[in-house]
Amino acid sequence: MYAIAGDGQGPLVTLLGGASGSGKTRLAYPLAQRLGAPVVEIDDIVEAVQAMTTPDQQPVLHHWTTHPEDADLPVERVVELQLAICAAVRPAVEAVIANHLRTRVPVVIEGDYLLPALAAQRTFAGVEARPGEVRAAFVRESDVDQLVRNYQDREPEDGPQPHRARVSAHYGDALALRATALGLPVIDARPWTTADERLAAGLA
Repeated sequence: MYAIAGDGQGPLVTLLGGASGSGKTRLAYPLAQRLGAPVVEIDDIVEAVQAMTTPDQQPVLHHWTTHPEDADLPVERVVELQLAICAAVRPAVEAVIANHLRTRVPVVIEGDYLLPALAAQRTFAGVEARPGEVRAAFVRESDVDQLVRNYQDREPEDGPQPHRARVSAHYGDALALRATALGLPVIDARPWTTADERLAAGLA
């Protein structure tokens, strides 16, 4: 296990990406507790930007609100929309990272809309990260049936969601491929009994 963030040895900013339902949140909070850091969810950043803008100003970030029916589009098209939202929210995520680098306050940032390309860069909104200050990993769950079960456990009122699970598996594989190409660790969500240790090793 690495040292507490912000002490000159551990990371100031830990980024945890991966598709919906893969288990990021389940891993993020114990990790943050060990690092002595709060968790910022990128979904909350999206919500904040949506509250301060209109669909005309930020059509991509408002897409699922204005076009909820598009969730039923073919898997590849939904993944394209997800990646477009990643690009649209990227400046806001960079600003949060830059703020924590400036203030030296540790944080764990997790979410579906984290691109490997952002996680691999070293300058965020004009603030340069020193070696080791920003670390990232991506969580992957490629089994569609397991993702269906994950959604069922998390959102039983919505019933089985096989299409959403197929989207998540495809999107997660796309993120993992990009992360691997950039030298970022990709952590298989299962077995859950060793996921925390494997994540810590990947980040270290």
